[in-house]
Amino acid sequence: MKIYTKKGDDGSTRLLSGTKVQKNNIRLEAYGTIDELNAFIGNLYDQKINQENKKTLFIIQNQLFNIGSNIACDDKEIEKNLPKITENNILDIEKEIDRLNFFLPKLNSFILPSGNKICSKCHIARTVCRRAERTLINLNQVEKVNSLFIKYLNRLSDYLFVLSRFILYENGDKEKLWQKK
Repeated sequence: MKIYTKKGDDGSTRLLSGTKVQKNNIRLEAYGTIDELNAFIGNLYDQKINQENKKTLFIIQNQLFNIGSNIACDDKEIEKNLPKITENNILDIEKEIDRLNFFLPKLNSFILPSGNKICSKCHIARTVCRRAERTLINLNQVEKVNSLFIKYLNRLSDYLFVLSRFILYENGDKEKLWQKK
């Protein structure tokens, strides 16, 4: 099977339903940004982090694929058969945030997105997550988006922030506090 089809050479592509759209379509921007986020999450997964965090990141990657496949579909009948995100998925992220946060000192200042290479990768993923959230909100202004997708990304960015702090803590590194000078 050839990887290249040449069908998109005119700047168009097809959604899961077969609908032809331009590659700069807001729907493609939304699921493309989710795909980009998933790649950054994969990069985090590939770092030297503990197995518990790897397990969580693996679950998140699959859930991002679930969101992306739903966003890539504009046919309600096809969409019915796609995997969904549930409130339980969001609760699972919240539980993981709480688990990690238990070990961390109280946050009394803004921190800079740095500290070590893995922590910095968490912050990059967090900012891409925020962008993915914004693109879903933009899409939602044009076409109805499942509100759980937006909620999931909002919680995921919180998780990535806490994960960055936890990785610093676990490695004995210090957070770099914002200096208001």
